[in-house]
Order: sequence, then C-alpha cells, then structure tokens
Amino acid sequence: MKIERFEDILAWQKAKELSLGVYKSLNDCRDFPFKNQLQRAAVSVMNNIAEGFERKSNKEFANFLFIAKGSCGETRSMLALGKELGYFSSEDFGKLSRLSEEASRMMSGLIKKL
Repeated sequence: MKIERFEDILAWQKAKELSLGVYKSLNDCRDFPFKNQLQRAAVSVMNNIAEGFERKSNKEFANFLFIAKGSCGETRSMLALGKELGYFSSEDFGKLSRLSEEASRMMSGLIKKL
C-alpha cells in the first residue's frame, strides 16, 4: 500500500496525539519556558514527519525521520523532568511517554523500509 498523504502515516498520527496530549497536560502550567520547550519538541516530531514526506525523496524523508526521532527523545527527556517537577501526573506521564516511544519505534520501521 502506497501512502499518499502524510496524514495517513501511523507515526504522524501518534505524534499528533502526543502533541495534543502535551498541550492539554500543560494547559495550566505556569513555567512558560518549560512549557514552550516541551510543546515545541512534541510538535517538531509530527512536523518533521510531514515535511520529510512532502520532500518526495526517500533519502530526505529518512533524514527528517531521524530528526523527528531526536525530537521524540527530547520530548521524553522533558517529560521526565516535568514529572520530577510535579507538572504531570503519573498517568499523564506514562501515556505521553508511551506515545513518544511508539512513534519512535514506528519511525524506525519506516526508516528501515526506505
């Protein structure tokens, strides 16, 4: 099956869910530098998947997927810090971390196929 739109990529869908979860979880957070950095990292995952796909080159797409995977790592690192600072419940932290890990694994699979 050929993917016609980046919106059809499962890793992008997971990354969008991750971004939405980060925004919702930090809705009342008053640590604006932390909030901004985490939101930017999470959104970077989905945007790099989309941008890479739209380049219409497997080599460039793979490169953007590696960048997106890096943003997944940054997101998980920030989530761990946020949990320690009390910004996330254990439930929210677990859910968001799992989404990030799932998106990262999916991107690894995509990279191998490319």
